[in-house]
Amino acid sequence: MRNIVVLDAPSNLGLRPPAPGTVPGCYKLAGALREQGILQRLGAAEGGVVVPPRYDRGDWQEGDGVFNAAALAAYTVKLADRLERHVRGGDFPVVLGGDCSIQLGASLALRRIGRYGLAAVDASPDFRHPGNSDRIGAAGGEEVALGTGRGQEDLTDLEGLRPYLRDEDIRFFGIRDCFQEDRAELAALKIPVATVGDLREQGADTAAQAAVQAFEVPQLDGFWVHLDADVLDPAVMPAVDSPDPDGLVPEELVALLHPLLASPCCVGLNVTIYDPDLDPDGTAAALLTDAVVAAFAES
Repeated sequence: MRNIVVLDAPSNLGLRPPAPGTVPGCYKLAGALREQGILQRLGAAEGGVVVPPRYDRGDWQEGDGVFNAAALAAYTVKLADRLERHVRGGDFPVVLGGDCSIQLGASLALRRIGRYGLAAVDASPDFRHPGNSDRIGAAGGEEVALGTGRGQEDLTDLEGLRPYLRDEDIRFFGIRDCFQEDRAELAALKIPVATVGDLREQGADTAAQAAVQAFEVPQLDGFWVHLDADVLDPAVMPAVDSPDPDGLVPEELVALLHPLLASPCCVGLNVTIYDPDLDPDGTAAALLTDAVVAAFAES
């Protein structure tokens, strides 16, 4: 029986402001899921909070690279320190974000330990980088590219460990079928992608089991699961910054997560992007918590 530890990483440093003079509300994700009883329902230990720096883009302008970069770099190291201790100690961290840039902390922590894979469950691949976009800025849409060494050095080469992830050790799940350009680049890099349509054709559990087999090889020390709430269809999960249509339904998400989390080679999970400011009655928080708990319960 794994020792699940729930810890909060309430950083919103990687997202653009939803409106001038405001900050993204995803930093409240952890509190909302805790209010739904996620810690008790998982039978988890308390991991506390890794407090992020203040959200302040200063005089940043388009073309200046990633905003909040210095704060992101410092927070990545701070979060990695905590996660490294848990993984080395045999715990299974469940990290409540936060935006997707918190994945950099997990990637750095695991890179310190060895070679690990990433199962990214997300509506988009978060693979924006200077080689494919002139709109670099929000690390929450760039964290996988940054993790593979694509982008500015102050984020891609922390502690001289670039890259934190190898292209061949990444698997994407739940990307919308309409994102053709993203899929073409990933295909050229030989990074496997299972879109929503693919998951429905293959079966979400079958696709996940195939990924587990790919991760359970001697070359890898294990893998991490990154869950972005926007992988769900906005009909059931509208409380995200980019609610793209034609996403997964909760039952499909549970079927996908179940084999991943059940693998003895899986060493942790992030939950990101859900924004309580867009969910005043808590319906989406309850649904997301139920899905995560169900995926573990069936493991």
